[in-house]
Parts: sequence; C-alpha cells; structure tokens
Amino acid sequence: MNYFCINIKINIKVAVIGSTGFVGSKIINELVNRNYDVLGISRDNKTSENVNLTYLNVDIFDTDKLAQNITGYDILVSAYSSGWENLNMYQDFINGSLSIQQAAIKSKVKRYIVIGGAGSLYVTESIQAVDTDEFPEIFKPVARAAREYFNLLKKETSLDWLYLSPALEMHPGITTGRTEKYRYGTMTPIFDEKGQSSISVEDLAVAVVDEIEEEKFNKTLFTVAY
Repeated sequence: MNYFCINIKINIKVAVIGSTGFVGSKIINELVNRNYDVLGISRDNKTSENVNLTYLNVDIFDTDKLAQNITGYDILVSAYSSGWENLNMYQDFINGSLSIQQAAIKSKVKRYIVIGGAGSLYVTESIQAVDTDEFPEIFKPVARAAREYFNLLKKETSLDWLYLSPALEMHPGITTGRTEKYRYGTMTPIFDEKGQSSISVEDLAVAVVDEIEEEKFNKTLFTVAY
C-alpha cells in the first residue's frame, strides 16, 4: 500500500469572489472539504473557525486593493454577482468583472476561473440561449452582461482564464445535492435523456474544483450538466 497518496492540497491557495453567495458559498465548501487554503472575498463581514478558510470584505471595484489581497494566491475564482435588485446590474456586472480581471493580472494569479451564465451557451450555430423566447425574462439583464463580459474576456491574452457556464437550469429548486456525477462540454448545452439541461449548485462546485485539479480546459467556455 502506498501511504503517500493522501489527498492534501493545503499548499494550493484559492481565492473566491462572491464567497457568501448561492454559487460561491458552495465552491468555498468544496474547496475547504478538499483541504485547499481558501480566501473568501465578499461584501459581507464573515468569520471562519476553519484554519484553511479566511474571509475578507473587499470592494471588488477597488482594483489595486483587491490585487494586493489576492497576491500570492494560485487561483482566483469569480462567482461575482452585481445583485438582482440592483437597477444598474448590467453595467455593474461588466465593470466589476473587468476590475476583478485586472486585479488577477496585477496579482499574477496562475489561473482565473469565471462563473458565468447559461445564457452564453449556443442552442443553435448562431443563437445563444439568452436570445431565445424560452429564456426567463427576469434573468436576461444579468445573462446579457455575462455574455458581454465573456466576449471581452476572450480578448485577454496575459491570463490563463476559463469561463464556466452552468446548465440551463441551476437554482435552489434543484435538490439533487452533491453526487459528483456530471458531464462536461463546451459552448452548447448538455441535455439528459429527458431533454433537460440541469445541475445542482453542489455539483457545479464539484466541477469547478475538479477543473482546478485536472485542468481540462483553457481560454474557452465550458459547461457542465447531468
């Protein structure tokens, strides 16, 4: 038996923006459970008793301060949200994401992973999900902002970046939990035998950390679903 194959990753440091949100909090949990050294960045003042987890309240629009606080971290995961009740959510999402991107460059993180929107997925060769009648109207402003940011991110050459679009359905009503069973692909939605494209937020977090470990994709959009 090889006693040296213990899965210890506390030397890999990961910063997560939006760490107390719906997606970010689950990514934090998955990272901590796999023994990563984690920094959670959010607008909230939160503390942790876990030795592998530190929370920090940083304004993501303060690019220099953000860069200073993530310097020395290997990976930056952005689960940033501009807020559903924010009347300026579209422009704030783009500006905030660009600030995070610049902080990633300044801090010299090794990888920058963005949690984007399902609206960026192509349902035909030329039509993205956000432009269809079936896409919920309430989600379109943020989905369009996420798409616009992806188009800007594609021009980035100095970062090892990755953009993750969830399945078309990922919300609190999906109670599958953490199964570790998912499929992945690029650019187009993944459907199951019932014609559904869905994933739980817990399995999305599994996919994010799996990608950190396996590095299957680079400078592209990828997606995960059951």
